[in-house]
Amino acid sequence: MTSVHFAPSGPLRGSLRPPPDKSISHRAALLAAMSEGETVVEGYLDAADTRSTLDAVRALGAAVAIEPDGRDTASVRITGVGLRGASAEAGGRIDVGNAGTLLRLLPGWLAGQRGGSWTLDGDESIRRRPVDRVAEPLRLMGARVECRDERLPPLTVHGSELQGIDYRLPVASAQVKSCLLLAGVLAGGQTRLTEPAPSRDHTERMLRAAGAELEIEDMASLATARTPSRPRITVRSAASLRLERVAVPGDLSSAAFFIAAALLVGGSDLRLAGVGLNPTRSGFLGIVNRMGALVEVDSESVESNEPRGSLRVRSAGLTATRIGPGEVPLTIDELPLVALLGCFAEGETVVDGAEELRHKESDRIAAVVEGLSGLGGELEAAEDGFAVTGTGGLRGGVLDAAGDHRMAMLGAVAGLASRDGVDVQGFDAAGVSYPGFEADLRRLLTHA
Repeated sequence: MTSVHFAPSGPLRGSLRPPPDKSISHRAALLAAMSEGETVVEGYLDAADTRSTLDAVRALGAAVAIEPDGRDTASVRITGVGLRGASAEAGGRIDVGNAGTLLRLLPGWLAGQRGGSWTLDGDESIRRRPVDRVAEPLRLMGARVECRDERLPPLTVHGSELQGIDYRLPVASAQVKSCLLLAGVLAGGQTRLTEPAPSRDHTERMLRAAGAELEIEDMASLATARTPSRPRITVRSAASLRLERVAVPGDLSSAAFFIAAALLVGGSDLRLAGVGLNPTRSGFLGIVNRMGALVEVDSESVESNEPRGSLRVRSAGLTATRIGPGEVPLTIDELPLVALLGCFAEGETVVDGAEELRHKESDRIAAVVEGLSGLGGELEAAEDGFAVTGTGGLRGGVLDAAGDHRMAMLGAVAGLASRDGVDVQGFDAAGVSYPGFEADLRRLLTHA
């Protein structure tokens, strides 16, 4: 386990193109494997998590050719096996590594592969991540699914003949929704999903691009205008998919660490180029602007149905805010950074409705509260969120990433803005999603 020290720093200045979007990379590989013919994925994230997905689709029979075209980035050509052509060779065992997205999306495809059987397993962190939220609705569609203690990996999926269902998701979860949409294109009839609030819609965009028949309705009415929008997505059975090209934008969740660093370190002026600006992913930008951040957005283009643009971020004084359930799905991966910003903001920052954070690579509610409290922050955990009392800064100290890539990068940003610096134990976990994070961060500091 590596320990890296991040000392208090001068300003971050210059420009950076963040690594490709992890969520879109996972989905592009899976949809390409499910498609007919060859798909070219430009700007695929080359990191541990997304390599697990490429290994998985290879094991299922897809041909994969990788051409690195930069650090953390590759051009990938995938020749798919078609909707119903997944191979069950090699004992049907698939190692998902640390990739929770792969663990929860892939069963949707496998559930409809009649006659096949696969067991999905991964590292120690993965074995703590519940899968009952995908297992239960898949069973309603006719799938045979088994998991440890009825809720934990290893997860075994026996391919079956599926039927469409009408299903209300208990929580807004892009992973659960995506799993059921993948199953829905294989199921008889139509599958209709209703979310309690919007979640990231990369799967819907990509399925449409591949030729799937998909309808999205907003179930809000005048009587419920003050409540979050409730999307209802209907997908119909498909004979085949064809996804010829995907251009992956920069990952806003990775860029968010630099946004937070630039806001907190005085004198910073940073430009982030080519960042994905999908409205279902950009909740963090709305939150930080509400807190008083200076973030300018310049939209550039839409490629492969995904908008992208540039951000300019400058340091600013922050005020506390409140994040409720309606905003949580749009910023689920950035909420630990909201806690860090809250330590420096004036007032009390509160997050609720975020129980999903307890089921990430670590229990992120507990990890964030314990980690930042150990650095001098004043935080209190709740079952579905946390409260942060702004004290104007952090002392510093030691933060254990506990195998969670986002906690590792959070500790690095905290170190730059702290009084004494932070030793991040297990910093190598950052390589799961952003192998070049430390090098990029230190390069921006050389401009100070």
